[in-house]
This record gives sequence, structure tokens and C-alpha cells, in this order.
Amino acid sequence: MSSSLDTRPLDFLKPQQAVLVFLAFAFAYFLSTLIRAITATLAPTLVQEFALTAGNLGLLAGGYFFGFALTQLPLGTLLDRFGPQRVVLGFLSIAVLACIAFANATGFVGLLLGRMLCGVGVSACLMAPLTGYRRWYAPGLQMRANSWMLMTGALGMVASTLPVQWLMPVIGWRGIFLGLGALLAVSMVLIAWQVPSKLTTQHQTHGEAVEPKEPPGYGAVWSNAYFRSLAPYGFVGYGGMVAMQTLWAAPWMVKVAGMTPEQAGSGMFWLNVSMMVAYLLWGWANPWLAKRGLSANTLMKRGLPISLVMIAVLVLSAHVVGEASAMVWTVYCVSSTVAALAQPAIGMAFKTELAGRALSAFNLVIFSGVFAVQWGVGLVIDGLRAWGWAESAAYQGAIGVYGVCCLWAYVHFLRAKTP
Repeated sequence: MSSSLDTRPLDFLKPQQAVLVFLAFAFAYFLSTLIRAITATLAPTLVQEFALTAGNLGLLAGGYFFGFALTQLPLGTLLDRFGPQRVVLGFLSIAVLACIAFANATGFVGLLLGRMLCGVGVSACLMAPLTGYRRWYAPGLQMRANSWMLMTGALGMVASTLPVQWLMPVIGWRGIFLGLGALLAVSMVLIAWQVPSKLTTQHQTHGEAVEPKEPPGYGAVWSNAYFRSLAPYGFVGYGGMVAMQTLWAAPWMVKVAGMTPEQAGSGMFWLNVSMMVAYLLWGWANPWLAKRGLSANTLMKRGLPISLVMIAVLVLSAHVVGEASAMVWTVYCVSSTVAALAQPAIGMAFKTELAGRALSAFNLVIFSGVFAVQWGVGLVIDGLRAWGWAESAAYQGAIGVYGVCCLWAYVHFLRAKTP
């Protein structure tokens, strides 16, 4: 008599292998989010060493996301054609070289090019596993795996705050980037060892792999009504939240709330810890919520207004809130995590042959938004300062403009016809 595993669907991994695949991917994603968020912690040092303006700082942080966004459309095609393992290993090799280049930069241009290449190099660290999970994991596990990947990413953000501050006096920011390059190389070894090298796994009984047909282009993705309903909020709301978390929240705490850099660093540490816990809880709760008929759409429609209220509190009550703004930023970011449900929902809205392209297209929307918001906020701050606004007021004005854009995107989602 054959074992129960012999009757598993063609593409589903055995539980032990599924765990090992998750851990290999998660380590690489942890490093990618650490690299993504580290600019906020290093900002005071880089501003002083390279005499950066707010616009320079926004462009430098956004350069990562610009490089990231550039790869998303070809990345989706590559993932659907060659599979997650081969694609992510190729991209991570670029990330290793990018960390070395950034560590050896001697001016703003060198820093910017290094950050852009970092974005290119780690751009497959989430889309590759999500594409693999779409093919290899049972549907009930996909939402959980997505949330726990984001939890791992939040852990990387935690590591980018106080731990980086502790290492700065010891090895400096250049040494930190060289160490990150070495750890990325280790993650490549783990992925090559544990992640299946083919698009599909081998059938337990027949021992025969079935390769999917060549999928169509991106037209079916861009024309999908559900995709279009979520795209504006993915760009402004979710992308903007990442922009705030990885850059502008910390300067706000210093420039507007009057906190010391150390207090702001502590505030960012607990913000990222809270994000990590939120994603952990989403992973546990998603199957339970789904069984009770609470879809991703319902949860987003009910949960996103909290983040809009927090933006209003920051802008309208900045000086009243004071040092408590760290808590307000935390509530804003945690409440925004409900928007992360859009990614697996998008993936499951398409056939498996289009999963890589659908996920990468939505990721392009998100990270284009991160780049636009990070750079745009910096430009608005510089523009308002040039018009004579005080620095704290310029920050409030820039975040106020961002909040209005988020409100528009949310209304668009509410009015769209969604499943």
C-alpha cells in the first residue's frame, strides 16, 4: 500500500522539504530587507560624510527601489520560464557585487549606483519564493507563507536599526556592507542546496516531471480588473508605507518630534519589532479568517482607514504628539500591514502559469511607489523649505500631500468592482 504522500498533488512539496525551502528563501529575504532599510539608520552618517540634502537622501534611498522596480517585468518572465532557484541565484550574485561597490564608494554618485545595483540584486528575494509557493504549497498555506516571509522581512528591518547602530563604531558602515555581501553569498549556497531547481516537483508515484507551457505576456495581468483595483493603493499606500518605514519616519522623529537620533533609533527598532509581530499574527490568523469568510478584500477595506487616521494625527497634531509620534508611526505601519494581503490575493487570482508575472507586476507597482514617495517627499520638503517654510512644517506639508494621495487610492479601491 502506498503512503499518503504518494497521493499528494503533483506540485506540492513534502512538509519537511517545504520548511527547508521556506527557511532558505527566508534567510535571503531577511538580508534583502536589512539592506533595504539600512539607509534610515545610516542617514545621519551619510549626510555628514557626503553633505547630502534631503533630496539627495531621498534619491539615494529611492535608488534602491528604482533598481528594484526596473527588474520586475523581466523578472516575472524569467520566474515563469526558468523557476525560482535559478533566477534568484543569478540576481543574488549581482547583490553581492553591489554591496562591495557601495562599501567602496567615494562620492554620492558611487553611493547611488551601489544602491541601485543592490535593488537589482535582491529584487527576486520575495517574488521567487512567492512564485515557488504558488506552485509547491497547498492553497491554504500560501497566505501563511506570504505573511511569514514578510515577518522575516520585518526582522531584517529590526536588524537594520539598533544592531546596525551597535556595529557602526566597531566596523563602520563600509565594513557592514562588506559583511552583508558575505552573508548574501551564504544565502546563495543555502538556496542552491535546498530549493528545487525545476519549476515543478517530481510526482511521487510516476517519477515524471511535467513542465508548464510557455505563459502568455503581461497583457492578461495589466487588463485584469482585480489587479487594476488594487494597483493605486499598492503604489501609494503600501509602497508609501515602505517608504516611510525605510526612510522618512526616523527623520520625522528627529526634525518634527524633537527626538534625539538615539531615541529615533529606538523608536524605529520597536516599530520594526511591531511589524514583525503583526506579520507573524497574520500568518497564524489568515487560515482562520478565511474559513469564516473574511476575504483579503474585506480585511483591507475595514483595516486601511486606521492608517489614514494615523497620517492625519501626525500631520495635524505633530507638536502635540511630540515623542509619542514614534507610537503613532508604529500604529500607522502596523495597520498598513493589512495591505500586504493583496500580494498573495493577486497571485491566487491568476493561473499558476501566470503567477510569476502577476506577482512581479504588482511588485513593480509597489516598489515604483516606494521610489516615487521616497524621492517625492524629499523634493516636497526641499521645495517648501525654499518657499520659506520651517523644516518641521515642511515635513508636515510633505506627509500631508502623501496622506491625500493615500485617501484617493483607498476610495478608488472601495469603488472598484472586486471579487
